[in-house]
Amino acid sequence: MEFFNFHTHQFTSQSDILELVNQYPQEFDASIPFYSIGIHPWHIKEDRIDEDLRIIEEKLQTKNCLAIGECGLDKRIEISLEQQIIVFEKQLALAEKYKKPVVIHCVAAFQEIIAIKKKMKISVPMIMHGFSKKSQIADQLITAGFYLSFGKYLLKNPELKTVFEQIPNNRFFLETDTIEENIKQVYDLAAAYKNITIKELQDIISGNFKEVFEK
Repeated sequence: MEFFNFHTHQFTSQSDILELVNQYPQEFDASIPFYSIGIHPWHIKEDRIDEDLRIIEEKLQTKNCLAIGECGLDKRIEISLEQQIIVFEKQLALAEKYKKPVVIHCVAAFQEIIAIKKKMKISVPMIMHGFSKKSQIADQLITAGFYLSFGKYLLKNPELKTVFEQIPNNRFFLETDTIEENIKQVYDLAAAYKNITIKELQDIISGNFKEVFEK
C-alpha cells in the first residue's frame, strides 16, 4: 500500500490506498475488503445491544475485520454516560478476546477513556480517531499508550499544526472520516507539517500499520 486511510465512511476502491472502512452491525456490507465494526455511542439502541455485539464478535473472527470501532464515549449526546460506558467496555472486552485494535470516538471524555483503559488493563492498541485537541491532551494520551489519528481537523484548523508536529512518529495515523478531501491531501499537509517527504511519511505510517495491525 502507498497510502493508508485509518478511518473512513466512504469506500473508494483505489488500488494504491488501503482503506479501513467504518461499518455498523445493522448495515454491514460484505463487499468492503477491510473494515472496522462497532457500536458508535450515537447509535446505541438498548433493545439491540446484544444482537449488535453478537454480529461484531462474529466479524472480529474474520481476517477482513482489522479493528473494532468506532466506539467510545460522547458527553454531548442524550444517551447516558453510564450506558455508553457499559457498551464501550463490552466492546473493549471483545477487542482483548480477539486481539483487535480499537478505533475510538471521544467527545469531552478523554479522562474517562484513559481511566477505563487502565482499569481494564487493555493490551491491544487503542487509537483516538479525528484528534483535534491541544498538546496537553495529546501528551496525556501518548503517555497512556494511545495512538492518535488526524484528518479533518488537520486540514481545517491551522492551530493543530503545532500539536501534530510534536506527535512521535511511531504514534499517529491519518484519515478522512466523512470529509470530501482524499487521503492524499491529508498526507500532503502532514508531510509539510512534519517537514518530511511523502515517501518518508509513507514509511512511517507503514511501520505504524505493521505495529498495530500485523502483530
